[in-house]
Amino acid sequence: MEATGLGAPKPRRSAGHRLADLFHGRPRLQAGTLLAGPVGWLVIGYLGSLAILLIASFWSLGELSGEVERSFTLDNFKTIVEDSVYRTVTLRTVGIAAAVTVTDALLALPLAFYMAKVARPSRQSLLVVAVLVPLWSSYLVKAFAWRTILSEEGILNWALDPLGLSGPGYGTLAVWLVMSYIWLPYMIIPIYAGFDRIPDSVLSASDDLGAKAWMTFRRVIWPLVFPAIVAGSIFTFSLTLGDFIAPTLVSSTQFIGTVVKSTITTNLPLAAAYSVVPILIMIIYLLIARRLGAFEHV
Repeated sequence: MEATGLGAPKPRRSAGHRLADLFHGRPRLQAGTLLAGPVGWLVIGYLGSLAILLIASFWSLGELSGEVERSFTLDNFKTIVEDSVYRTVTLRTVGIAAAVTVTDALLALPLAFYMAKVARPSRQSLLVVAVLVPLWSSYLVKAFAWRTILSEEGILNWALDPLGLSGPGYGTLAVWLVMSYIWLPYMIIPIYAGFDRIPDSVLSASDDLGAKAWMTFRRVIWPLVFPAIVAGSIFTFSLTLGDFIAPTLVSSTQFIGTVVKSTITTNLPLAAAYSVVPILIMIIYLLIARRLGAFEHV
């Protein structure tokens, strides 16, 4: 006979129900479980690789064997600081990164403002797609396309030839052009989001109070959109600092990325030490941005 009444055995709960009971009423456990994978990947894959990079920067090469010796030394950093070649390359790279960032900001500001505050919703969506489309294509495709455009027989020289002009060819100016084009969407999207968060009523109130366009931009728009500009500049500045593919394709000038690439096969510890330089530059940049209040309204 089947057991009935008070003596009946309780039905066994499934593993899913037991797991649900474990998480019920425990928000910290729920959040910790959800974040365990991403945080683990961040710690192991990203921070772990940076830690290995930092450790390798203190190693050295054997004078006779040429093999990596895992002994602590500051010679690599001493070489980078004292050798004028590395200082020149660093300053050149920072200069190009700053030029690309300023160029992209100047191009992105009016376009993002038009997208967020002037264009109709249907046209706004079309412009957002147009900005995102270049991100769907391969980085190498875009870099090689610019290599073709800037070549002696490229379309740029063909278009300028009737005017008696010629393109910049390959060199530092070409690196600036290519980088500005490739990283421009990374500047437009954050600034567009920043403009979109500004209520139209704020701009109307400024106009009602008699403020001219420049005063509205300086006193109202700029403080509100400045964090978005900084967010975009973090992308453009950092990505330009470490890039080595585009500079290799359109220039023979040395940058931090190209020096690290060429050194890593012959002197791994020195390449690791030089890779720390852009990290330090970005830390300083972020500290300055925070000092200026860029992250207060993010």
